Amino acid sequence: MHTPNLNQLFGEIEDGVKYFELRAEPVRQEVLDGIFIEGWGYNGSIPGPTIIVNPGDEVCIKVYNELPEKTSIHWHGMDIPQKMDGAAQLQPSPTIEQGDFYEYRFKVVNPPGTHMYHTHLNTQVQQMMGLGGGFIIKDENDEVDYDYFLLLQEFAVEDLEHMTLEKGTYKVDAHSHDFNFYTINGKCFPATTPMKAEEGKDLRIRMGALGHSLHPMHVHGHQFTIENQDGNPLPETMKMKRNSVSLSSGETFEVKIHANNPGSWPFHCHTPHHMANNHTEGHGGMMTSIEYIEK
Repeated sequence: MHTPNLNQLFGEIEDGVKYFELRAEPVRQEVLDGIFIEGWGYNGSIPGPTIIVNPGDEVCIKVYNELPEKTSIHWHGMDIPQKMDGAAQLQPSPTIEQGDFYEYRFKVVNPPGTHMYHTHLNTQVQQMMGLGGGFIIKDENDEVDYDYFLLLQEFAVEDLEHMTLEKGTYKVDAHSHDFNFYTINGKCFPATTPMKAEEGKDLRIRMGALGHSLHPMHVHGHQFTIENQDGNPLPETMKMKRNSVSLSSGETFEVKIHANNPGSWPFHCHTPHHMANNHTEGHGGMMTSIEYIEK
């Protein structure tokens, strides 16, 4: 599976259990060449690494808290015991105090599909500081040629003069809705990584949205088939052929594209302001591409 710009965690198996570790901590993330944001992430990155599991796995995810406040993690879309769900203020699911850790343990009972994980404590701050990542249930017998995951986020970056791109390190204002950087896997175009494919092959593109805004994702030069929504496989009668799909906050989609039109093809959010970096001219923001590999 390919996850541009992202680390993957496959876990270490011991006595039939897959063990993972996540560390919630302040992160200095490079979103563009020479432009860094100071946010919060997991394992040194925004977003955090993508966790890969299989149906039926018993998992244990040890989460360390190195943030300046307590936190928790919610396993978004997963059918798990209440104590493991992470909505600490609404459930008997514990918070993780500063400097402490907690082990989330559950069995993967959901079918293959795309999910996410994110903080569920002081979410209006912690989630908008960057605390989230992908959680993918992978079919071991899946034979798709290319499998990509794109996590969509947005940030209100302080102290960078409007319509400029001066290199430096800037803080994130988690309380602001004046977003000026829109990222795919923690990067803005042109720093995003293209999705490579050979002609005649099939691509699965998984998408998840963790921010505040709606993101209509659009591909050029191709049609795709929507196969899965919110981690749930769609019946054949609902698998629509489209070239755009809109993701609200918390939604995931999986689409499949047959690579039958060689070239370099944009894949991007169609909201105009989301295709810019700090409102500057030229393409930027939540944009990547499908790039055909020359044989």
